[in-house]
Amino acid sequence: MAAVLLLGACSSGAEDSGSVATPSTTSAPAGSPTLEIEVVVDGLDHPWDVAQAEDGTLLLDERSGGFTAVLPDGAVQAVEADFGDLFATGETGLMGLALDPAFAENRRMYTCQGVVDGDEASIEVISWTVSDDWTSASRVEDPLIGGIPVNERSGRHGGCRLEFAPDGALFVGTGDNAVGSHPQDLGSLAGKVLRADPATGDALPDNPFAAPDDGAADLIQTYGHRNVQGLAVRPGTEEMYSVEHGPDRNDEVNLLQPGGNYGWDPDGDGSYDESVPMTDPEIEGAVSAVWDSGAPPIAPSDGTFLDGEQWGAYDGLLLLGALRGRHVLALRLDESGSLVEQFRLPELDGTYGRIRTVEQGTDGALYVTTDNGGGEDQLLRVTPRG
Repeated sequence: MAAVLLLGACSSGAEDSGSVATPSTTSAPAGSPTLEIEVVVDGLDHPWDVAQAEDGTLLLDERSGGFTAVLPDGAVQAVEADFGDLFATGETGLMGLALDPAFAENRRMYTCQGVVDGDEASIEVISWTVSDDWTSASRVEDPLIGGIPVNERSGRHGGCRLEFAPDGALFVGTGDNAVGSHPQDLGSLAGKVLRADPATGDALPDNPFAAPDDGAADLIQTYGHRNVQGLAVRPGTEEMYSVEHGPDRNDEVNLLQPGGNYGWDPDGDGSYDESVPMTDPEIEGAVSAVWDSGAPPIAPSDGTFLDGEQWGAYDGLLLLGALRGRHVLALRLDESGSLVEQFRLPELDGTYGRIRTVEQGTDGALYVTTDNGGGEDQLLRVTPRG
């Protein structure tokens, strides 16, 4: 049996980051379930996100544009939609995808994507309705949320993960566009986590910077982020966690606190200084990470909590999809949110290449998208054997 490692065994780089010490990676604990992996769809090209409706239908998107539905009987079909204004450059394109909590009644879904308007590009959250037969999607609010900056030259650090909170608020993770001043600038929506009313796209009245005279963008929930590509709610709680890329060290998982500053400040006299730690200890009140990769980073792109007795010893784990690391990392958190243990899921360790998204479906299975490109990507269904 692999011993549970308590906090204190620092990984490389964690101490200089001013962040949490991280237990070393172990093998899966004894008694862990064996996982079965099924290829649901193959021949994909950079699929970015996946969501499952209550009827069992899976909806996924691809970064270069396009929706695909997998019906409950296993039939795979394209969902017609207009992507004529899509800005797809580098890391940015069609990215985050989420179904409305009341999707069964209103057929409403949301995307976070790059868009082109004339000679200018930006990132927007757009709301859509999906036809009953899953053959087409039409825009409803275009945009629902606009004005999110994008790096027009490279598409770098586009962020764009979407997640609903238990209270119905829509959270949006954004990237800093590789612009050093953005994370700490409360006048910019880049390098932030936003919190909005999904019906209107407006800031909610209890947002931390909602007062009209404080100079802040009222959609902002947290700031000081580098590239938030994962958001996950811990089941049975109100806790929202973010997952974000570090530079050459210190990928992070953060427990979000309204108004919190998460300490990324790479503005070196107008440059983008990637040598600084992800959580700058010189920023007063900067919130320390729950988990820190140390060096080298694994480039985590998403996170999801496993929930359900069928997962046995894996029930309650926070899973991270790793692009650079080419694996799925499992984190065990205690009730206070402190890290206790981490290990890689053996069946997904280096087997399928880069992992973009990990998402538990409404059916309790884990759905995984790969990000290898060249039409070689897959949507996987992962379930505990027996």
